[in-house]
Amino acid sequence: MPGKYVATSSVSINAPTSRVWAVLTDHDFIEEFMFGTDVVTDWTVGGPIVWRGIWEGTAYEDKGTVLAFQPGQRLVVTHFSPLSRMQDKPENYHTLAWTLESEAGKTYLTLAQDNNASAEEAAHSKGMWDAVVTGVKSIAERE
Repeated sequence: MPGKYVATSSVSINAPTSRVWAVLTDHDFIEEFMFGTDVVTDWTVGGPIVWRGIWEGTAYEDKGTVLAFQPGQRLVVTHFSPLSRMQDKPENYHTLAWTLESEAGKTYLTLAQDNNASAEEAAHSKGMWDAVVTGVKSIAERE
């Protein structure tokens, strides 16, 4: 069931937007901050993106489409997970929007996930995304 609730996670990162962008779009870094996920995409707008891995002992292959790819500024993809047990149809996809804003040598990163069916579902998603953006921060600040 599609919904109107949005989960939003934000973090201030002590690194320039170019470094944060590199972390967001590099296969090895994605695997690190996305809990071991193997991502396959060429980042072409309109092209596919696939996330594969094992979550709590269950193999998954999530999919989506790259909607926006603006280096150093904005990355938007759709996302569908069969683990949701929902039908694979457009109204059951989330949109994940990563936005980067430069602040005096730092980057303010925001990740928003739309289409949550309830406030509780959005809160659950926010908890996961909080861990993800914290992972991005950790990677971007360490090198």
